Amino acid sequence: MRQSSGVRKEQPADAAAEDVRTEDTSTTGEEAGTGTVPPPRTGGSGSRGEPDPKPKARRRFWRIARWAALALALVILGVGAAGWFYYQHLNDNIKKNKLNLGDKQLDRSAANADGQRPLNILLLGSDSRGSKENQELGGARDDADRPPLADVQMLVHVSADRSNMSVISVPRDTRVTIPKCTDPESGKVYKATDRQIINTSLMNGGPGCTVATWEELTGIPIDHFMMIDFAGVVNMADAVGGVPVCVDANVYDDKSGLRLTKGTHTVKGVQALQWLRTRHGFEDGSDIGRTHAQHMYMNAMVRQLKGGTKLSDPGQLTDLAEAATKALTVDKDLGSVKKLYDLADDIKRVPSGRITMTTMPWVSDPRNPDAHVIPKPGDADKLFSLVRNDIALDGKDPRKDAKSTASAPPASAPKNIPVTVFNGTGTAVEPPATGRGSDIAAFLVKQGFAKATSDSTPRAQADTTITYPRATQRNDALAVAKALGLPDSAVRHSPEVQQITLVIGGDWRTGTTYPKSALEDGDADPTGSPSASATASPSPSAGAKDGKKKADENKAPESSDPLNGDDKSACMKVNSLNRF
Repeated sequence: MRQSSGVRKEQPADAAAEDVRTEDTSTTGEEAGTGTVPPPRTGGSGSRGEPDPKPKARRRFWRIARWAALALALVILGVGAAGWFYYQHLNDNIKKNKLNLGDKQLDRSAANADGQRPLNILLLGSDSRGSKENQELGGARDDADRPPLADVQMLVHVSADRSNMSVISVPRDTRVTIPKCTDPESGKVYKATDRQIINTSLMNGGPGCTVATWEELTGIPIDHFMMIDFAGVVNMADAVGGVPVCVDANVYDDKSGLRLTKGTHTVKGVQALQWLRTRHGFEDGSDIGRTHAQHMYMNAMVRQLKGGTKLSDPGQLTDLAEAATKALTVDKDLGSVKKLYDLADDIKRVPSGRITMTTMPWVSDPRNPDAHVIPKPGDADKLFSLVRNDIALDGKDPRKDAKSTASAPPASAPKNIPVTVFNGTGTAVEPPATGRGSDIAAFLVKQGFAKATSDSTPRAQADTTITYPRATQRNDALAVAKALGLPDSAVRHSPEVQQITLVIGGDWRTGTTYPKSALEDGDADPTGSPSASATASPSPSAGAKDGKKKADENKAPESSDPLNGDDKSACMKVNSLNRF
């Protein structure tokens, strides 16, 4: 049974001026999702001697519908279309917004040695009361004209090789730096602030400001976002026939309306929404417990869909497609049924046993300890770093050894190694550190790398990296890293670059020698490859201890409450104040 990660008290209505929430605006829970089905081909089947294609078409339809449902288990878009015009109608239902409303967007994640890129998708639950249905489901009709809050926020990271998936939830009460954002519709500019909590970022022009806030908080580049409202959650839960959840005692939360007896239940429709919105009923009654309940729900839905759950009623499927597309807002590059289906098709290979759900490690906010949290120093940084470096949070990534280094030819003389240096230190909040590219290039020249040059093309990334295009250049790249004091983990093989390329990230804004980190001091390399300081002949016991240490370093910290996608034993701890 999973336990609460700490104690958080619910914020009184007048606790802090900057928290624009009220108790009635506790938002939607996780949104289970699917992808969509392209429109069927038109044309008759009555030609003499030809087999009737309908059974085959129907089988293909349901196969696609089931796999499309795996689109992050959050956005179910089943298309029971009867023709191209209806397909276009569904496309028109989907609302599209700009991806990022900040002044600077992080560079996309680099491709791996096989040319594959990770995917980072931000999933948002909106508490909008803008429609009659959402008012009935969410209450607080007086809030119908208020800009919605994003009380549910999850980052889904799909590894470059599609072998694993990592999910990070950030509690809505987390105080963060919200960068300057510009509303694309009105042109209104919202100033940067560090006094608000993360769910209010949606009010600053839309989901693109929440994307900018996440990039500033985590250093993880966001590729897409998906946002859904109350009505969409209800329709999606009904479409899959309900989702099994567990409570360790009788629970009744009069805020969300959830009432369940001890044990396992299959929740759907309004009851599923109640489960996903409930926070008073679980653990310490805070938003932390609610994220754990949402993780349980998502994992159970993924297992059902992978196990063969069908969306089997064409009429219900069509109704779902209509309701879900109307409830969905995505970035413009994801704004069609086909693109959503293609996304689902791309990630369906991830086995449920390689999915890890986590909550950002947190501590009480010194400014408002009874209401807000902030990222936990060290642990939150480690969690974000693992995702940035495309390392699975379950610690099951295959260990990389020294074969690639040993098989590469010896490093060339420094004077014969061309290096291009970029200044990537700018973020959504901080401007680029002046002259970083040229300063580091000049330093490399002094170290004997006569062909080192700087490139003024704007770049932006959290971590300093060295990439090389061909496997034979690995030792050359390692030589550059050694000259700068960079760890081996900063050196990566990527076919995207033309020659050895150094990007100075936001983690190195001053000086010519890379600052020491806990990673280097602890001899732990997040890639799993041996560090340069490793001894040549460690004792067997030392080797075992070092292996365990590295394995622990290469997985989510315990403070993030990791939950594996195949864990069927998880059961929510009920708040003692909400039992009956």
